[in-house]
Amino acid sequence: MAVTPAPSPVVVILNRAGEATGRRIATALGAPLHGRAGRVDAADLTFADALEHVRDLFLAGVPVIGVCASGILVRAVAPVLADKRTEPPLLSVSDDGAVIVPLLGGHRGANRLAREVAGALGGVAAVTTAGDVSLGVALDAPPEGWRLANPENARDAMAALLAGEGARVTGDAPWLAELPDGEGVTLTASLAPVADTGPRHLHFAPRRVSLGVGCSRDCPPEELLALVQQTLAEARLSPAAIHAVSSVDLKGDEPAVIAIAQALGAPLRLFSPADLEAETPRLATPSEVVFAEVGCHGVSEAAALAQAGPEAELAVAKRKTANATCAIALAPAPLTDLRGRGRGRVSLVGIGPGQASWRTPEASRLLGAADELVGYGLYIDLLGPLAAGKPRRDFPLGGEEDRCRYALERAGEGRDVALVCSGDAGIYAMGALVYELLDRPAGRGGVSDAARRVEIVSAPGISALQAAAARAGAPLGHDFCAISLSDLLTPRADIRRRLKAAAEGDFVIAFYNPVSRRRRTLLAEARDLLLRHRPADTPVLLATSLGRPEEHLRYRRLDTLEVDEVDMLTVVLVGSSQSRLVTLGEGARMYTPRGYARKLEEAEGA
Repeated sequence: MAVTPAPSPVVVILNRAGEATGRRIATALGAPLHGRAGRVDAADLTFADALEHVRDLFLAGVPVIGVCASGILVRAVAPVLADKRTEPPLLSVSDDGAVIVPLLGGHRGANRLAREVAGALGGVAAVTTAGDVSLGVALDAPPEGWRLANPENARDAMAALLAGEGARVTGDAPWLAELPDGEGVTLTASLAPVADTGPRHLHFAPRRVSLGVGCSRDCPPEELLALVQQTLAEARLSPAAIHAVSSVDLKGDEPAVIAIAQALGAPLRLFSPADLEAETPRLATPSEVVFAEVGCHGVSEAAALAQAGPEAELAVAKRKTANATCAIALAPAPLTDLRGRGRGRVSLVGIGPGQASWRTPEASRLLGAADELVGYGLYIDLLGPLAAGKPRRDFPLGGEEDRCRYALERAGEGRDVALVCSGDAGIYAMGALVYELLDRPAGRGGVSDAARRVEIVSAPGISALQAAAARAGAPLGHDFCAISLSDLLTPRADIRRRLKAAAEGDFVIAFYNPVSRRRRTLLAEARDLLLRHRPADTPVLLATSLGRPEEHLRYRRLDTLEVDEVDMLTVVLVGSSQSRLVTLGEGARMYTPRGYARKLEEAEGA
């Protein structure tokens, strides 16, 4: 998974009493202002339900600064709390700006953000994290440019410090200078690896190391990993001190390069051959052979130097094996900015039918991390706060290939692009088309080489057939299939053949794209064909606008199904010969038995 920066914070205000304070915070941070509709005069985005709005932002990993009572924010996120190591900052601010309380994410930026807001408002940051309050530092969250090499020891070390046992600090780390002296805990600031000296020892590595790598096509990942590990060991440099793994952009899809960045937990950054060629005067081993192949006189040395900056020096010249190279540049101070560009990513995001509560947390996180949203405009609009303020590119219905191509090419420029689909991106949506474009030859409608090197990830969504089945009861309790009745991309002869097979197989069938304004006959043909193989009273569910305020469900018998009752927003679920309706207090429910009754009868007979 690509390493992505945290989203910018959002300021949320609920009433006019906190509006002035909210605006001051938004101005100071350059953050968007979200306000409750009807209670705030002007905002970048308005919302109707505060709890749902805050929960959506939180699930997407967006830091939230709420000018409201703490309890409102707590109630909003309580149902989705899971892992404090991944939760974004959540702050509450009193209406008058006097008190700023970091509620969650203290060690993921909330405490720092609270102090920044307090400075802008002249208020008090009510930080309650034990380390910050007692020691002025959180050892499990070192400042930018540093990395804790052994985080598993942080709890015991912090407990000892809070108990007053003091610390012995070795190495140059000014941010540790104010800790009380003592022998209870050992803190080492070092570029070099440090042997484990027990649960009360912490090793902080300054991220001054820039690792450049190169390799031949399809280099075994283990070969590059072994080379890097040996090089670091001989140079006495800790892997935790690596700021980034860098290479030429032509290697953005190379499995060995991707694997080494993942193994080291460092971001992968890429440079064009022209960028690397600019580093030639600083190279120790420039190569005309490499220039002829790639367009620059060196990859690993040049990439290491380009990432580390003009003040850096080459600490380890190019080391190589049969298929891989690596080099190390050392910066004079911890590095905090990433140069070059990321690999680029297309996230295939299924948002379900559109209801926020049916969107998976993974989908929300990918949407929150995206640099740009791409898709049919209605689907992006359904994202509400997650789309607010983000660059977006809307495409009309019928522009499916254009939108997928656009998403891939933008990602090829190093951007993180979310391709937004309703339902599940892999079910009658854009997932298959993305891979089809990547599979096509460049001269036959394919995409650029840069687009072929991007990362593709997919977040599953609730498909229309799942949503319809959940509303109906359990109609998919036995074998089922899905058939699209659209003949825009599938010949009618193929659709009829599949209908016949499904009818003869007695599958429960979910019909997608059942009708359009010009296409009205295939649903009627399907009904008539099914009536030859299953009873006239077979239950049929018509589910329209699932998960939206205008949702409408109704049951019909198969023999009374009328085409005019159905539109493109309707999913049609046709039961098998075994499907039944049962009447409950909530109304009729549809289910398809799995065969447990028959199994019981056979057992009793035996």
